[in-house]
Amino acid sequence: MLRKISIAAAALLSVITINAQKNKNSQLERPKLVVGLVVDQMRWDYLYRFYNKYGNDGFKRLLNTGYSLNNVHIPYVPTITALGHTCIYTGSVPAIHGIAGNDWTDKETGKNVYCTADESVQPVGTTNTKTGSHSPKNLWSTTVTDELRLATNFQGKVIGVSLKDRASILPAGHTPNGAFWFDDSTGNFITSTWYMNDLPQWVKSFNSQNLPEKLVANGWNTLLPINQYTESSPDNSSWEGLLGSAKTPVFPYSNLAQDYQTKKDNIRYTPFGNTLTLKLAEASVEGEKLGGDTITDFLAINLASTDYAGHKFGPNSIEVEDVYLRLDQDLAQFFSYLDSKVGKGEYTVFLSADHGGAHSVGFLKEHKITTGFFGEGMEKGINQKLKDKFGVDQLINAVDNYQIYFDRKLMQDNKIELDDLRDFTIKELQKDPTVLYAVSVDEVQEATIPEPIKQRIINGINRQRSGDIQLISHDSMLPPYSKTGTTHSVWNSYDSHIPLIFMGWGIHQGESNKEYHMTDIAPTVSSLLKIQFPSGNVGNPITEVIGR
Repeated sequence: MLRKISIAAAALLSVITINAQKNKNSQLERPKLVVGLVVDQMRWDYLYRFYNKYGNDGFKRLLNTGYSLNNVHIPYVPTITALGHTCIYTGSVPAIHGIAGNDWTDKETGKNVYCTADESVQPVGTTNTKTGSHSPKNLWSTTVTDELRLATNFQGKVIGVSLKDRASILPAGHTPNGAFWFDDSTGNFITSTWYMNDLPQWVKSFNSQNLPEKLVANGWNTLLPINQYTESSPDNSSWEGLLGSAKTPVFPYSNLAQDYQTKKDNIRYTPFGNTLTLKLAEASVEGEKLGGDTITDFLAINLASTDYAGHKFGPNSIEVEDVYLRLDQDLAQFFSYLDSKVGKGEYTVFLSADHGGAHSVGFLKEHKITTGFFGEGMEKGINQKLKDKFGVDQLINAVDNYQIYFDRKLMQDNKIELDDLRDFTIKELQKDPTVLYAVSVDEVQEATIPEPIKQRIINGINRQRSGDIQLISHDSMLPPYSKTGTTHSVWNSYDSHIPLIFMGWGIHQGESNKEYHMTDIAPTVSSLLKIQFPSGNVGNPITEVIGR
């Protein structure tokens, strides 16, 4: 009798267990938190160039426990900051999502337009209108962060943080709980009335700590003994720019604290700008209780000091190497914080970059690699030729984003046809030895330009906001304003080949050398979260990363 009861009890327990498992599986599973880390101007090769000096818990944790995509490229030109952040989060390209550059020229008015400037909103946390009056109104497509908000009926929280306005605003999308950026006039993080009418208490508390001043108090010296920076050129190389009041680009930067007081943007060019940003990210996790329940939240972080340092000193400088070694330590600390606060294995991280960066012209010349400055005196010279031909001065209104904009009012007033103007200008541009291709944006499809350059031009041209002629420079030709340090914007691998690593909840471990694109990031995250792709998405999920 007892045996029969035991069998019946076991059978009942089995049914209860199976039903409990069914009920468990019937619940949609998502990570508690998604963290997007976009390292500004991070070339793919930095993962391995400095690998031997990284610790085990920052970049190496991503590489050794996550899934690394080694052949990811930006599928458009120009490769510029605002476009990169927008592409990562929309899965789209400038032709569709509307962000045609950090800024562009309005063809009808001839005025400059900054990508996130918005006169209809007011600054919050500062009285500086130029710094604070920003919003995502110029962004046409939704972002993966928008889609998470929509999918959770706005219960899932979204926060964007960066030193740069555009790099917090565009990733966070149209509907976030907040986007915060650094104000050089006060040394505080601020926002605008697009998001809220007053800073949250946690941001006020963070600002009150005066952390930037504390971070720069002891100046900037190398993390390791300087003779160990064998991956970089000698300190005080001729192609490096100067920081603050420094007379030479050499360590230590002992005047950093004083320079910060004089001009607060000096922190941007140091590793402490990244430290500051990640500390604000931690404060947002605490203040907004991100990852605190079963509804997925999203934290979009841009680490911008890598870009500022790259522009200032160039990729081969000890300064840039030190920024990455210190960022490695900051990432290790940040991941440890997330482990303790959200739970190890309970959050998903992806790390990528908005673009890479070229070697400095001086560095390349020293090593006998063909280089030079692209388009020196181009605008002035072509305008003179156009005046000689058409009898009108200043027909070129702007040269921006490697694109030429013609003055529509002058054309109309003087009855000059756009096709005539473009054809003549292109013929003149083709005489410039630094120009590889010059093509009318309306005739790219028919142009004799090889792939993948042709498709990248098509993807990057926004009919309403881009210029009239697209320029493609020869390899390693930098704009003339980059006499020291470096810049980015072109299709070449040094600007377009970016890192992409996923780690954490729902991510397989491994690596791949298959070709993927920046546009594949948003649909991969969307697929992981089982939410709709962003409205302008043209990318595809990377199935090997998420296993389905």
